[in-house]
Amino acid sequence: MENNVKSVLITEEQLQAKVKELGKQISEDYAGKPLLLVGILKGSMIFMADLMRAIDINCKIDFMSISSYYSGTQSSGQVRIVLDLNKPVKDYDLLIVEDILDSGITLSYIKQLLLPRCPRSIKICTLLDKPDRRKTDIVADYCGFTIPDEFVIGYGLDYDEDYRNLPYVGIIKPEAVKQ
Repeated sequence: MENNVKSVLITEEQLQAKVKELGKQISEDYAGKPLLLVGILKGSMIFMADLMRAIDINCKIDFMSISSYYSGTQSSGQVRIVLDLNKPVKDYDLLIVEDILDSGITLSYIKQLLLPRCPRSIKICTLLDKPDRRKTDIVADYCGFTIPDEFVIGYGLDYDEDYRNLPYVGIIKPEAVKQ
C-alpha cells in the first residue's frame, strides 16, 4: 500500500495538531449553541471522529453519504445522495464536516439541500482545501490545510476505496492510478 505513495504531504503529527486547533476554535465559536456535526461519508469519517474528540462542548452528530466520483480521480460533476440525514436539522447550528473541498460542487449541493430544512446556520469544516480545482464560489469556514492540485489519499481519503487507513495524507503515484 505505502509503495504507491509518491510522498507524504501532511504527517500524522501535523494532522493531530491541526485537528486540536480546529476543535478548540469550534468549541469557542459554538459555546452555548445547539451544534450538529454533519459528517460526509466516507471520506470524513476519520477526521470527524478525531474532530469530535477535540471539541469540548456538547454536540450531536449525523451523517450523509454523497457521491460524485464513481471510482475515479475526477468528480463526475453529478451529485447523488446515497444516505440522507436521520434527524431533523431545524433549529440546529450545522457544521458540515468534509475531508476535502475540491471543485465545491458537492458542498454547494449539500448546502442548498439543507437550507430549506431551516437550520439556525450552516458552516463548513474541511480538513483539506484545494482551491485550484474550485468550480463554485464556496469557501470553508474552518480549514485544516490548503493543498496543491494533487490527488491525495490517506486519513480517510481514498482512491477507488483503497488507502483510507493511511495515518497521514499522501500523494498517490501516477502509476498507481488506473487509466
